[in-house]
Amino acid sequence: MPQEKADNQVEPEKKKEALKEIIANYNQQYGTNHKINEFDLYYQDVQQRIKDQKYSNAGFPHKNKIDIVIVVDMLLTGFDSKFLNTLYVDKNLKYHGLIQAFSRTNRVLNDSKPWGNILDFRGQETEVNAAIELFSGAAKNRAKEIWLVDSSPVAVKNYQKSIETLDAFMQGKGLDCSPSEVANLKGDIAKAEFINHFKTVQKLNTQIEQYTELSDEEQQHIETALSIEDLRGFKSAYLEIAKDLKRKQDKDGEGIEIEVQQLDFELVIFASAVIDYDFIMGLIAKSTQDSNKEKMTRKELINMISSQASLMEESEDIIDYINSLKVGEKLDKDQIHAGYQDFKSDKAANEISILAIKYDLQPQHLQGFVDTIMNRMIFDGEDLSDLLSPLELGWKARIKKESALMEDLAPHLHKQAQGREISGLSAYE
Repeated sequence: MPQEKADNQVEPEKKKEALKEIIANYNQQYGTNHKINEFDLYYQDVQQRIKDQKYSNAGFPHKNKIDIVIVVDMLLTGFDSKFLNTLYVDKNLKYHGLIQAFSRTNRVLNDSKPWGNILDFRGQETEVNAAIELFSGAAKNRAKEIWLVDSSPVAVKNYQKSIETLDAFMQGKGLDCSPSEVANLKGDIAKAEFINHFKTVQKLNTQIEQYTELSDEEQQHIETALSIEDLRGFKSAYLEIAKDLKRKQDKDGEGIEIEVQQLDFELVIFASAVIDYDFIMGLIAKSTQDSNKEKMTRKELINMISSQASLMEESEDIIDYINSLKVGEKLDKDQIHAGYQDFKSDKAANEISILAIKYDLQPQHLQGFVDTIMNRMIFDGEDLSDLLSPLELGWKARIKKESALMEDLAPHLHKQAQGREISGLSAYE
């Protein structure tokens, strides 16, 4: 860049030695062996360590990652990481450069980072307004509305209105506006309407949580509008309905109501980076310790787990495990983790036994069939025919039996796959 070339003409050797020192410190910090003559490798390594924030500290130690980077021009364009949250600006920017730099933070991650934060130490409001107006095209009169979030008082008012709208919807269905009443909504269209109403509530709640300063009055309005327990309860109800309607979207396609077809569940705003699997295992362990005054009750734990999209596929197993724990038995995190793995294995084996009895199969044969699928991540139709061959069915009866078995077995296989694709399975669903 012309600016960089001009900068490098001023005390180039001094700057070169400074960069060598920076790289040497980096090598010492991270155990690397980068050199100034291979700068691109160093630069790529820096970017990767920023992106490695996507891994939990339990799985990938924090010492290998980078939290804060001081930059001049690099990384202000082109670099992309959902985990990049805040840009501290102490440099004059304008137009394209300003938009590019600010946009480094705008990737949605989850409910702990729905957008980026910009802390501007140069007071560049005029430049910001000019840039967003220039790049807003035909919508110049709505530029700020499109690019910037509302101030906190406006956001709190919108949040209150969204809850009032949800209340009016529930009342219109003859139900109280409480989490327990959501299960009484009749029909998929009513459930789809609830999804859209509560999604707005959650979006605004997520927005409010990003403000670093809220007045006591605003805090009071938020808490009065909807309690934390009710918010979690509605989240849980939302995820339960979303799981059901999404299954119908994937399975039935055009055979369902248009309102359900067009639903966008936006589950990202219901997933917290903080409340992950390891965090939950730790909370369960704490809940068994009598000495911990801040421990959560089983009910509070279950409400929290039920309201997390990131745990949606596993929440039922975790909740069943919590309910299986003996009252008064103290367990540490490692014991909880090991116990949960054993619990899941036993539960999966029991599910297979029940299916085997239902379809007149030997449990060990059905388990072997499932194990083969999971080991290869391939579903083989011939293996299914071999599984049913001892029943000596005619071809019509065999096809009917295969179809019924796979309708029951497919959810079990998807659960065991944990998001991975099983090749060939879709043909039997």
